[in-house]
Amino acid sequence: MISFARLLFRRIALLIALLAAVFVAMDLLPGKTARAVLGRDATPDRIAAKEHELGLDRPLPARFVAWISGVATGDFGRTARGRSINELLADKFPPTLLLGGVALALTVVASLLLGAWWAARTGGVARGVLQPATTVAAAVPEFVAATLLIMVFSLALGWLPAVTITGRSGLPASPEMLILPVLALAIPQTGWNTRVVRAALADAARSPHVESAVLEGLPVRTVLLRHVLPFALPTIVASFATTVGMLLGGSLVVETIFNYPGLGALLASSVADRDTALIAAVVALSGLVIMVMLAVADGIRAWSLRGRG
Repeated sequence: MISFARLLFRRIALLIALLAAVFVAMDLLPGKTARAVLGRDATPDRIAAKEHELGLDRPLPARFVAWISGVATGDFGRTARGRSINELLADKFPPTLLLGGVALALTVVASLLLGAWWAARTGGVARGVLQPATTVAAAVPEFVAATLLIMVFSLALGWLPAVTITGRSGLPASPEMLILPVLALAIPQTGWNTRVVRAALADAARSPHVESAVLEGLPVRTVLLRHVLPFALPTIVASFATTVGMLLGGSLVVETIFNYPGLGALLASSVADRDTALIAAVVALSGLVIMVMLAVADGIRAWSLRGRG
């Protein structure tokens, strides 16, 4: 079994390789950062001076090493327009974390309840409703779900706002502004995770100790919670940990659709400016969150497997 330290090293190495790929991809894009910042009317001399100021006249490997060295000390550097990336992330990441956190909580609760219901009721209404519903939900991209939700609940019914207004705290001005973005993120992930929960519970239910518990006449709820769920937990937790990355990626798209004040708008502006350092900082922060959630999943998995041969 791979030790925790070795697994952590592999994940850090993978994240560094991904950040290096971001630098390479941004360098291959047409257009120059200095021109994007200074505008079309900038003279070649001004562009050259700006590139020297930003260090863009250095080789790409040297720029990446200098940036990653700063990240190791907690300094993400400055944007092409001179703003502190640390301050921008501190301002924009909490709203994204709020959106993704609420969507994750909703996904976990809904998937566990629906998956357990489906596993306990293998036929009838549960299967007839959840099998097609989860298939459709899992196949719908977040931007499609967001568009449909806006059409129904904002334009047709007028129940919920389609645009997010930011309050003084930098978060949405009212709780109802979170509902549609959260649903747009949670619906596809709930569809997928419900199927994972149901499959994991069904596999665990075939274990001999579960059959013995059923023959002893224990209630279905007791069998499910005490004998089935602990054995299905590693698979379920791994799926939820993967969902964190999907929610972070989907939130960048959903935020743009709902004008949500998070990392989505920041990432869009950084791509327009060809701001490699800012894009890499967003990727690094998202990767760090995913690594933390994977570590939590590993801990839960190790706990659930304790005492097994």
